[in-house]
Amino acid sequence: MPVRLPIGGPDRAVLIPAREPGSTRQQPGRTVSGVCHGTLGELYQGPLRAGAEPDIAVVSFPVDRHSWVHFTPGTHAPNRLPLGEKTATAARLFLEHFGLTLPPGHWDTHSDLRVGVGMASSTADIVATLRCLFRIFALPYDRDVVLGILTAIERADSVFLDEFALYLSGRHRVIRRLGTDIGFHTAYITEPGTVDTAAVTGLLLEHYRRHGEEYEHCLTDLLKGFASGDPAAVARAATASAALSQNVLPKAAFDSMLAHRERFGADGVFVAHTGCLIGYLFPTRLDADAKSDLSAYFHTLGHQCSFTHGGYG
Repeated sequence: MPVRLPIGGPDRAVLIPAREPGSTRQQPGRTVSGVCHGTLGELYQGPLRAGAEPDIAVVSFPVDRHSWVHFTPGTHAPNRLPLGEKTATAARLFLEHFGLTLPPGHWDTHSDLRVGVGMASSTADIVATLRCLFRIFALPYDRDVVLGILTAIERADSVFLDEFALYLSGRHRVIRRLGTDIGFHTAYITEPGTVDTAAVTGLLLEHYRRHGEEYEHCLTDLLKGFASGDPAAVARAATASAALSQNVLPKAAFDSMLAHRERFGADGVFVAHTGCLIGYLFPTRLDADAKSDLSAYFHTLGHQCSFTHGGYG
């Protein structure tokens, strides 16, 4: 029997017809895997437009860090998923939707993504699990099914896409695809603590109501930067979004980093708006001297920094 998955958001619930169960083409003992990238927070998080009832819109900042889920068929192996509650729920919804039963086998997982700091670890785990399941049963990947399952579980980032997007995280709706032309090299730190996104949603929405016009200008500038393929303009808008976030979920290092931005030649500052990440956006790869200087600076702030590439260009 099919299950009702609210594809595209809770206001657009539809019944997805179940497909006929496909026979797996995987040979005994052959491992299949699902992989999903995470994020370094967002280049923008705020209202889609100024108004009394704002939606939380995000432009996630994809990072070259991943979550993996592996499955190896085997008649003597248990088929218990070594995953958290949300990923186990995602697997159950997938199986119910397609009318399938897991074959016996061994599951394994690995993740580069830290939990609770703004790297979209939870969503990446879910998407990696679903991608693995599509492969186990030799089914074509169906983004609408993935969106429906995410909608049933949690507010999410757009890590199921391999491009930038303006995305309503609560309604699970892609508003605008922003392509793969923009990319940055980054130096970032993780401040202490974790943030419960669900617990701060009300606080964020009230903040958006108070600063709706400022966010609207910020988002307009960001979208213009993407449309023109201008990384510097995108970085300026990301910095403005990070500055607005300081009024509601501040980062301790923000003021110092903003003051030292030109010294290090960074185009901008980005944050995980509902996380603990903060970093610099650079237009080109950092050499050893630049990495040494940045490491020394962040060490004086009490942090070990990391370097990675974000985005696609």
